Amino acid sequence: MILNLCATAAMCFVILAVLTASVEQTRAILAAEIIRTLDKSGLSTREAEKLTGVAHSEFSRIQNARLERFMLDRMITIIGKLDEDVEVNVTFRSRHRASQGELHA
Repeated sequence: MILNLCATAAMCFVILAVLTASVEQTRAILAAEIIRTLDKSGLSTREAEKLTGVAHSEFSRIQNARLERFMLDRMITIIGKLDEDVEVNVTFRSRHRASQGELHA
């Protein structure tokens, strides 16, 4: 069975682009928090690895903004392992406007 979730292929692309942009922005925010926490603690990536069990290479990728391999939950877990409290707020908005040809990011 095929489900048609979008009125047109173009609309599916628009919705996917908006969702992708939101995920990328969230990754960047989480990466900035990880970097801020490392800087605040004075930890090198090697020291962070010893403290958290998270590979040095992962911290290095985050510091170099190579974030495409990271899922949001992994980044949140890393922040938690750095002994930071994590609070996530999610806001849902209607896509009605996007379906009428308007884009809001």
